[in-house]
Amino acid sequence: MIKVLVVDDSALARKLFTRVLSRSPDFEVRVARNGLEALAQLDSFEPDVITLDVQMPAMDGLECLDRIMVQRPCPVVMVSTVTEEGAGATLQALRLGAVDFVPKPSGAVSLQIEEFGPRLEEKIRTAAAARLPSTHRLRERVQFRIGGAAAPRRATPLAEGHETADRPQHGSEGLVLVGTSTGGPPALEALLTPLPASFPWPILVAQHMPATFTGPLARRITGLCALTVLEVAQPTRLQAGRVYIGRGDADLVISRRPAGLIAMTVPAHPRYPWHPSTDRLVRSAMEHLPAAQLIGVLMTGMGNDGADAMTELRAKGGATIAESEETAIVWGMPGELVRKGGAAYVLPLSGIAQCLQSLVPDAARS
Repeated sequence: MIKVLVVDDSALARKLFTRVLSRSPDFEVRVARNGLEALAQLDSFEPDVITLDVQMPAMDGLECLDRIMVQRPCPVVMVSTVTEEGAGATLQALRLGAVDFVPKPSGAVSLQIEEFGPRLEEKIRTAAAARLPSTHRLRERVQFRIGGAAAPRRATPLAEGHETADRPQHGSEGLVLVGTSTGGPPALEALLTPLPASFPWPILVAQHMPATFTGPLARRITGLCALTVLEVAQPTRLQAGRVYIGRGDADLVISRRPAGLIAMTVPAHPRYPWHPSTDRLVRSAMEHLPAAQLIGVLMTGMGNDGADAMTELRAKGGATIAESEETAIVWGMPGELVRKGGAAYVLPLSGIAQCLQSLVPDAARS
């Protein structure tokens, strides 16, 4: 039985979520009208997953999430409007500890259920299986239980992983190809912030997100790291020291022009179920560069996007890195890569940036 607490000030949203989830016999659903009511039910109901509206009176979703992560951490799926403002708040929620988000439905309940219901159920089931870092805000949680004041947050370093393959050889021109989904935005921050502005290869990112979210994601990360992070909305020439995030609801591919390699957004292809598609990105890169000049990185996310293409990449001589189970919020995508034998390196999140710098020529000296 999966216990779900639906927190939303909209009676329509509470009705829709309850109706959708109650169709499955293994869901037990309770509701709360605002953040204060949600906090009051944490210890009595002990939810396995919470869906949390961003905009609420009395206590908004971000404040409530902050309290949940200290009082009784559990997987939280944010419910967000598909707007620039909603995207910014949702990305902040993911940094605070939410594992995923779902766009808030609108319109008649009867018209929303068939389209929205399966997506919501999938999000809830994935969240229920998500792994929350045991050290996340541990000191604050201990102080909350003994009644002390919360201390400033401090990052806890993770143990380094071990390389599982020899270092591949590369030419001077190359690309880093990154795929991620559920739990991806915080993982991308952890991957990109240690890299120097002079990192010599372009980095391309397929992060499963709606189109209204990938632009704010790029702007947020570029303010946190030395690299310039851009959303690819039109054909863009690839340059060193830059990160290119594929526009949501479409696919990111590599092409070659007389001036050099470019990244471009193309319509989502029905062959690929997730967008931007990591499999399609990697395969397009292999059409224009030798595998030995490509590095694939597959991080937290549900499903198996990227596992097939990165397994092909490794078989052809490319390097591939899978985030280890110990740090992945959802070990779906990287886990599939490992199970297929396509991961040359299996590393905790904290070790991936260092591995990239050891693999890319001249990166360590940049």
